[in-house]
Amino acid sequence: MRILPEPVLLAIEAARVPSPPQVLLRLLQLVDDEQASIGELSALVAQDPGLATRLLNIANSAALHRRGELHNLEHCLAVLGTRLVRTIATCLSLQHLFDRGAAMTPADLAHFWGHSLLVAELAAKIARAASLAHPEEAHLVGLLHDIGQLMLLAALGKPYARLLTEQGDTATLVDRELAKVATHHGEIGAWLADHWQLDSSFADGFLFHHAAADTMATAAPLPRVVWLAHALAAEGVLSPEARTLLAALIGDAGDPETWREEALTHTANLAQALGIDAAACDFARPLWSDLRLVPAADKDAARDELAATIGNMALLQPLQQDLFTLDSDAEILLSLRESARILFDLNRIAFLFPDPQGAALSGAGVGNQPALFRQIEVPLAGSLSLPALAANSWCIRSSYDSDNGPETPIDIQFARALGCPGLLCVPLLSRQQLAGVMVCGLTPAQHQRLVRRLPWLLNFGRIAAALTSLHEAKTSRHQAEAVATGHFKRQARRIVHEAGNPLGVIKSYLKILDRKLPEESGVREELDILREEIDRVANIVCRMSELPKATGDGQRLDLGRLIDELLLLYGDILFRARGIGLEVARPDTALTVNCCRDSLKQILVNLWKNASEALDDGQCLRIAITSDITHGSRGYIQLCLDDTGPGMSEETMRAIRRPAEATGATSRGIGLSMVGTLAARQGITLTCQSQLGQGTRITLLIPRADTPPQSGEADPPPPEPALAQGGRE
Repeated sequence: MRILPEPVLLAIEAARVPSPPQVLLRLLQLVDDEQASIGELSALVAQDPGLATRLLNIANSAALHRRGELHNLEHCLAVLGTRLVRTIATCLSLQHLFDRGAAMTPADLAHFWGHSLLVAELAAKIARAASLAHPEEAHLVGLLHDIGQLMLLAALGKPYARLLTEQGDTATLVDRELAKVATHHGEIGAWLADHWQLDSSFADGFLFHHAAADTMATAAPLPRVVWLAHALAAEGVLSPEARTLLAALIGDAGDPETWREEALTHTANLAQALGIDAAACDFARPLWSDLRLVPAADKDAARDELAATIGNMALLQPLQQDLFTLDSDAEILLSLRESARILFDLNRIAFLFPDPQGAALSGAGVGNQPALFRQIEVPLAGSLSLPALAANSWCIRSSYDSDNGPETPIDIQFARALGCPGLLCVPLLSRQQLAGVMVCGLTPAQHQRLVRRLPWLLNFGRIAAALTSLHEAKTSRHQAEAVATGHFKRQARRIVHEAGNPLGVIKSYLKILDRKLPEESGVREELDILREEIDRVANIVCRMSELPKATGDGQRLDLGRLIDELLLLYGDILFRARGIGLEVARPDTALTVNCCRDSLKQILVNLWKNASEALDDGQCLRIAITSDITHGSRGYIQLCLDDTGPGMSEETMRAIRRPAEATGATSRGIGLSMVGTLAARQGITLTCQSQLGQGTRITLLIPRADTPPQSGEADPPPPEPALAQGGRE
């Protein structure tokens, strides 16, 4: 890790890297759009250095427990998820709207945005021409190559702004930075890359983009690509030394001047699409040539109080809504840390929560914070430490309060663990109860900036407390569900035991009856089928006390014979006795399928029972089997059930897609839901079509046993059931 001067380090850790409001608005629109893809989000983030910096930082944080480095914005967004991205975008938008300190003008920010995007576009083009394995990495480093300037400008304000506008070209900027602030913007970018634990070539891309041409010949490919992109963007035409470097990297694979024109056009089109000022694409004027910082607004106590009240009532509401969608402790605390970092410049945060007795505060079990907070307990009674004072008074306390007593050893230890000279302790209050304390490392400069925003910060603490309380409620609910599940399992075991006795008696009686019947009676086949059905029912009852299996074991079976056996047992009861016509059409060829026998039985019986309950006297069910069906690389046997009934409602058909516990209380809905679940588990493609007054057609594609998938070729997934309009109730 590179070592920066301590004043600069503390300043840039609290620095706010601004984003154009047009980009933030578009980001909020995208994360609210259910149709938006991660690719669309990453394409937008890749247009803004400030936003890319924030998301790259969070995605590579230890709190997410990721494996390996994330150099790709799309991967970063996939790790974060849209909920956390929306939280970040909301915070950035609030910060942008209500930050009344000194800030860059929109034109200056737009010009920086355009320059960064131009270098990123050129870096990606050069990387592709050089056949680099990951040109998107070059785009990302190009986008962030000058991020150190933005960090220093946000951290140091007017002194650094004056330095940027001093006479001198970009070649002398690094020397001027070293003379005034003892570091330069390339080192700041490299420090960020080290801080994110990215590959050293990323840091080198930031560090060396202002280096002399003769020093870049031996650099790694990625830093050379970024150096060339920066030179081409700045000069328009490459110098002879730069052309030599480019030729060594790509040969004659492209024309750099043409690339620049294409990149300029692309940047201008993006600016127009986002509504950003055309100054973003005016690269004829030097970067920061007309830089001026917008002064802070005049002090007005009434306006400040009104702004704080509005903030308490409304401005944090969207943030609260976003945070309430999070589930895990890690997600909640990570979101709270990032929200506090963006909204209040608080970068070093730890959490303490009351023990079960409410006698002390402890960080035991809370990850991603210094180990000291997990090792020390802060007593609440009689303690003069800042966390205890904040907890007992329900007020924000800091090391810089005028009424503080002597500094306690615990406060000194916590401040050292957070790497700051002082502390800020925010009570987390929910429904007049203490949920915990947020302990933040604080510098005197941060304290001065936060004095007028303490009402917002206290309200933020209430949101945090509500989140932790909500999570505790979720935990209690899960515990209650576990108790209820245990009760159900015990009850199910009793039912299994009670039901098993009469089923066993019936099966024994069938054996006695079988022995008493004469050989020529011709009913032994029916008895065998009946015994098999009793075994299946017993198996279903036994599974009441078990978790359902995700898949059934496939086996070869004759579909035609199985249908004959089931019709022998159920044909009269379900159809003929009710005056419902029954037709069966099947080929003479073998109908061997690969499917779990019991699952297929349950599918057929449920479908037949549903049809029987829907059809009236004189209506008909037709069962048709087709043997030669191909889907993907596999052969299937098609089983089609056509009836002339009243049709099936769309709501009833949707039951096929839902798990049984999510359907209504009717047995018909539950039966169809079980059909859909069992079919999916067996790889059976099921479609359903229905017309009011014209009947219903249900088609099953059942995998044929004699045509396994070809080696190395995967079948396409079975489509969801196709539903048409219907009217069966």
